[in-house]
Amino acid sequence: MRVHRLLVAGAVALVASLPVSIAAAASPDMSTRVSVGSPPSPFSQNKQNEPGLALDASRPNVLVAGSNDEIDMEACNAGAPTSCPFTPGVGVSGVYFSFDSGHTWTQPTYQGWTARDCLGPASCAPHVGSIGTLPKYFENGLVSNGDAELAFGPKRGANGKFSWAAGSRLYYSNIATNFGSTRDDQAFKGTGAIAVSRTDNVTAAAAGDANAWMDPVIVSRQSSATFSDKEQLWADNAASSPFFGNAYVCNVSFRSNGGAPEPVMFHRSTDGGDSWTTTQLSSATNNVQTGGRQGCAIRTDSTGRISVVWSGFDQKSNSGVFFQVTSDNGGANFTRPQIIMATAGIGQLDPVTGRSTIDGVAGSRTDVFPSIDIANGAPSGIGAPNTIVLGWSDDRAGLNNEKAYVSYSANRGASYSPATAVSTAGDRANQPAVAIAPDGSKVYITYNAWHQPWQTTTASARPMEGVVLSGPAGGSLVEANRGASGDARGSSANSLTAEFLGDYNYAVASNTYGSTVWNDVRNATDCPAVDAFRQSLVSGSPTSKPSPCQTPPTAFGNTEIFGWTSAP
Repeated sequence: MRVHRLLVAGAVALVASLPVSIAAAASPDMSTRVSVGSPPSPFSQNKQNEPGLALDASRPNVLVAGSNDEIDMEACNAGAPTSCPFTPGVGVSGVYFSFDSGHTWTQPTYQGWTARDCLGPASCAPHVGSIGTLPKYFENGLVSNGDAELAFGPKRGANGKFSWAAGSRLYYSNIATNFGSTRDDQAFKGTGAIAVSRTDNVTAAAAGDANAWMDPVIVSRQSSATFSDKEQLWADNAASSPFFGNAYVCNVSFRSNGGAPEPVMFHRSTDGGDSWTTTQLSSATNNVQTGGRQGCAIRTDSTGRISVVWSGFDQKSNSGVFFQVTSDNGGANFTRPQIIMATAGIGQLDPVTGRSTIDGVAGSRTDVFPSIDIANGAPSGIGAPNTIVLGWSDDRAGLNNEKAYVSYSANRGASYSPATAVSTAGDRANQPAVAIAPDGSKVYITYNAWHQPWQTTTASARPMEGVVLSGPAGGSLVEANRGASGDARGSSANSLTAEFLGDYNYAVASNTYGSTVWNDVRNATDCPAVDAFRQSLVSGSPTSKPSPCQTPPTAFGNTEIFGWTSAP
């Protein structure tokens, strides 16, 4: 759930505006709520963000999503009414299942460490009880700490070989922290590690059977000062690949208690996630010459080639860039990082958070992170075009004119087409995610659309909604869905100092349909007392932290995960 700014040497001045290849007319809202277990209040139990999504290539009607979900946290008005803590030991990695291609969703209930019944006004202590997040963390001395990433791969059969005929395995990676507070009772070294949960029976897992899940496995290599963050997960799901069934994770390793140096790391498993090996993909520096790195993404093609991309900085061009490495031997070795795309900045620096926000002061943080997908022909891999689609947003067209861009590679990542703007005219596009059908026939992209310029006051509404585009790969993408709009001021960090919607949305595709998930504020209620408090932080004269409009109950903070599917 943490994120760190890239340290760059100077401002990027890319101003070439690219053509918009979309339809300008607004489309109807055909979205559905994914985080169905979320209550409308109180804060922060009503808070979800940063969704992930996986599609089972062997059973395309099966989808599983995840998010940062605070359903099990204590209410703000339990005890001190101005305190909205992350309750110690309570996990936040929510999981949701759909067996009808994303039309309906279910959120199971398990047992674990919880404070969801701590609703105030009296204070109370967390305890074992009902949870709506990943099971088996508390029992293993761990806390699920968000940054949900999910992927389906094949199981191994009785002969020890991976096969779709043997079934499917769901992998769910997230940040894990230690439940224990002393060195002697900690499960790993450092402040945050990457853990992977797995299940071979999503039907039982969706029904609330915690035993359908295996114990989480720590993937990242840890030291006492390591915070592992911003991971992405993938499983080689094309049977044509010689590395079919391998599972992969990339992440950024912050090696100074959450700070620099910060290399991109790669982890691979050849045994279904039981064990993992680690390789460093980038340098570990973060200074004015090299900048930092963030937001890795990973996919495989039909031959098993691994492509990993991430956001970084190029001193020669004084520009943000995307780097790429590839491996043709299942992740045993990688090419040296190569620049594949120049990027611009996004948003403006917020004096409250100290980082870039998309909508204004004390606003929603933003970054230029890459999203990739490859038309790898899964589940068989036969006839795959191996087209790579790369998506992101930046402000190369000017401040307050952020657009979603796509680029394609038709030669397995050797080169990419020029960036093309695809977002709907009038949208300030943020946090796009792309997907391409395994046969390369169609592309889907989702993003959050903002409409007001960056604001210096918290007094005005900040409308935002989720948008989905679709169309042929390399062709015009047209608007397929526009979600209901809401006021992003109704979102919040637990500290109340700024909005919070996180860093990610997600998209997946089969040959017959696409599905997307996004951060949504349609049901969030603005709290004027919180707006005034945030403005006092902007002015440098902080007032006392208010109670976040919980008495009487309101839907302040009610951020949710919504999704869309093109399946009939």
